[in-house]
Amino acid sequence: MCRAQEGAAWRGEDLDRRELERLGGILDQQPASLRGRTVATELTFRLLKVRTKEGRTAALRANPAQREFERRRGKHNIVLKARQMGLTTWAAARFFVRTITRPGTLTLEVAHTQEAAEEIFRIVHRFLDYLPGSLREGPLKTSRDSVRRIVFPAIDSQYCVVSAGDRNAGRGMTVQNLHCSELARWPGDPAEILAGLRAALTPDAESILESTPDGVGGCFHEEWQKAAETGMVRHLFPWWMEPRYRAEAVDAASLSEEERELVARHGLDSKQIGFRRRVRANFRGLARQEYAEDEDSCFRSSGDSVFELAAIEARLVAMAARVEQRRNGELEIWLPALPGKHYLVAVDPAGGGSEGDYSAAQVLEIETGLQCAEFAGHIGGLELARLVTELATEYNQAWLVVERNNHGSGVLALAETVCRYGHIYKSAGQPGWLTTSVSRPAMIGRLDAALVEKPECFTSRKLLGECRAFVRLPDGRTGARAGMHDDRVMAMAIGLAARAEMLEGRRQ
Repeated sequence: MCRAQEGAAWRGEDLDRRELERLGGILDQQPASLRGRTVATELTFRLLKVRTKEGRTAALRANPAQREFERRRGKHNIVLKARQMGLTTWAAARFFVRTITRPGTLTLEVAHTQEAAEEIFRIVHRFLDYLPGSLREGPLKTSRDSVRRIVFPAIDSQYCVVSAGDRNAGRGMTVQNLHCSELARWPGDPAEILAGLRAALTPDAESILESTPDGVGGCFHEEWQKAAETGMVRHLFPWWMEPRYRAEAVDAASLSEEERELVARHGLDSKQIGFRRRVRANFRGLARQEYAEDEDSCFRSSGDSVFELAAIEARLVAMAARVEQRRNGELEIWLPALPGKHYLVAVDPAGGGSEGDYSAAQVLEIETGLQCAEFAGHIGGLELARLVTELATEYNQAWLVVERNNHGSGVLALAETVCRYGHIYKSAGQPGWLTTSVSRPAMIGRLDAALVEKPECFTSRKLLGECRAFVRLPDGRTGARAGMHDDRVMAMAIGLAARAEMLEGRRQ
């Protein structure tokens, strides 16, 4: 191809299906004529249009974060970023080029809300609308679009954008490109949704998980933590990589020690420090979350965690392996019952359906407070009553402490009448434990103190994972962050509170 023909091809002129497919086969190559850019990047710059921050339509040009991602990207990627860094647009552009140049490609973008899905689809449709007419009326002519789906029948390719709230997202698909946007804010059970999406990937598929942080313990945080094990390339894009993030310059003499360290370490200038101060004044406690600077502070500062995270992390490092596992992992045992020891089994019951909360139980040694065993599963009613009474029997006829709120009253009745278990704990003269708006804060406070003062008493990684995601909610209450559970936490809080009452009763 002569230089004139090559230039015409990059502008989309005279591109037929054969030429598109040829380029699709060399997308990641760097011909000498492109001076360090890949074929995919050159096509992105030459063919795709975006709406600028000023509202104009212009050719897509990579910003620093987008260039860095392209330089380091792998087959599977996870991106931790500050807000408005342009990574969603870049992922859409990269996958759009792969979709239109590789026949039989299905690209799937999954957003955290319907509104976000619609915005991503507008970005992708703009790419399509501004392609040269010869492409739109030729090899890339589309069939009638369905809701957030673009179909290219001539090359048998599709580009789909869905919401994570769609229970059928990715179901029945064979996906070559997957982009999961704002994973930290997906509703429901993000880990389960993500597992289903990954099952749809072909062996040579490419994936991008990206998000601003939203506290510790959630699906995105877990994926970030285990990236080295799963082979994902980690990308961290702090706010100062975005050139627009600048404000009025500050006086160098006014810099705090923290600001001076940022200047020295990252080369920030006075206008960037001015922007940082403005962000902290406007966003307060959410500043480190929305405008990430490093992976440690952005996760640990976000989500407004109730428990002392440093104590939890330290205990996780020293955690021992479980001794035994039953019921397909629902019941884990670390310390079997010992002769002469006294135990309690604390139970936080749920309805037993396959969706929603788990029923949870914690086995504690009364004298030391050691966590000996833990159960969590979607069971209720008689099945739960039988399981916990059998567990209590195994642990030397342990005290059975069942929260009597809601479903618990029925479990208590079944434990007494059907299972005929006689060692049932009573509080204020009534069988079971009553959690109220008064007792709950004290229970949570006792658990928090135990995590700091006696971390060696905790043996369950799953419990500590729930503790990391136990936060102060917008309405002032405490509970699990969206998409997470707190059933193990509440069972442990019940157990520690009942243990304290027992020990106090002995002293009296």
